[in-house]
Amino acid sequence: MSLPACPQCCSEYTYEDGSGLIICPECGFEWSPEEQAEIEKNVKIRDSVGNILEDGDTVVIAQNLAVKGAPKPIKKGTKVKSTRLVDPEINNGHDIDAKVEGFGAMGLKSSVVKKV
Repeated sequence: MSLPACPQCCSEYTYEDGSGLIICPECGFEWSPEEQAEIEKNVKIRDSVGNILEDGDTVVIAQNLAVKGAPKPIKKGTKVKSTRLVDPEINNGHDIDAKVEGFGAMGLKSSVVKKV
């Protein structure tokens, strides 16, 4: 069974003690599996400058992005409307689904966008 990473320091070296708590040996944080579900529910997706993103937000691209199969990159400053937040584990590390004008539907990483 794979245990979750520490919610405080992101260490992957967590272990379960005999009483059912999960412990991080690096920072000493202790939590229960029930608390883990609550922590995961409250995880917020943040943009490149730390703003919390929500479904439907308008964002701008913070850097030029090369797109596979496209002759030109998406330029810095391109506005993207009607975003939808998705699980990055399912979508190859991309946590935003959006339609980019001139490129169509694609997945974006929150680290390359800025909330307007």
